[in-house]
Amino acid sequence: MEAKTDLKDANMADAWADALASHARFDGGNDLEANASRLAFADPEFMMRRDTRGIRFQLEMLKPDLEQQAQNILQTVVVFGSARTPSPEQAQAQMAAALAAGDAQSLAKAKRAEQQATYYQAARQFAELVAVHSAALPENERLVICTGGGPGVMEAANRGAFEAGAPTIGLNISLPMEQKSNPYLTPSLNFQFHYFALRKMHFLMRAKALVAFPGGFGTLDELFEVLTLIQTQKVKPLPVLLFGSAYWKKLINFEFLVEEGAIAPEDLKLFRFVDTPEAAWLHIKDFYQL
Repeated sequence: MEAKTDLKDANMADAWADALASHARFDGGNDLEANASRLAFADPEFMMRRDTRGIRFQLEMLKPDLEQQAQNILQTVVVFGSARTPSPEQAQAQMAAALAAGDAQSLAKAKRAEQQATYYQAARQFAELVAVHSAALPENERLVICTGGGPGVMEAANRGAFEAGAPTIGLNISLPMEQKSNPYLTPSLNFQFHYFALRKMHFLMRAKALVAFPGGFGTLDELFEVLTLIQTQKVKPLPVLLFGSAYWKKLINFEFLVEEGAIAPEDLKLFRFVDTPEAAWLHIKDFYQL
């Protein structure tokens, strides 16, 4: 018989457990314990109470914002995409293992990985184009690549900027499966979040363009929030590029939404399909006359 869920169980992830896990990961695993004699703002257990959630919202808003201000980062290009997208090196290793094993299922997965790895390489090349353009600009005019800070497409974009010698931002999120920061982030721009809502707000605060590569629920969540904010004029229009037209057109029938009256025909102009790093960068340059 399946275990029943208690109606009174809290739905929200526990901030204290999240803080303990984060402390263990970044501070060598030393004990993090409550202490009534601490100043209130220095008492982690007090800061993690449900009653202080509003304060934590403010802190997650302020910390990344103030640090980016200090580094004179005013404009970003945000890259969304699946954390599961393999690098070409990973795809090659998977294919070699599949060939050695010789079974059809492994070979089919390896071929799919090779196809997905083309998105990794495209994200890497796109970020390099942005970084090379910005290298010659004054610090306050550069476009800085910003991702969710994890593996897959996020890693690829951070990697492209890193290899071009540019700073690169990661807005990572604490998850039960422990999404690790990729190694291509600028250490002082590698931010951790507990709240998805605050993280998504930071994606948009400095964004001058967004490029969505193939992804799953997380990518769709981020993409549709951006489109909704532009549609409702909560943010100014900006380039929203869906990379990989075959993927996006198969995944979402945007024309059907128009036919059903769920969106207006002009809402289809809020985004554009692109299939090469060069086309994505060219559209951004044309939009801002760079």
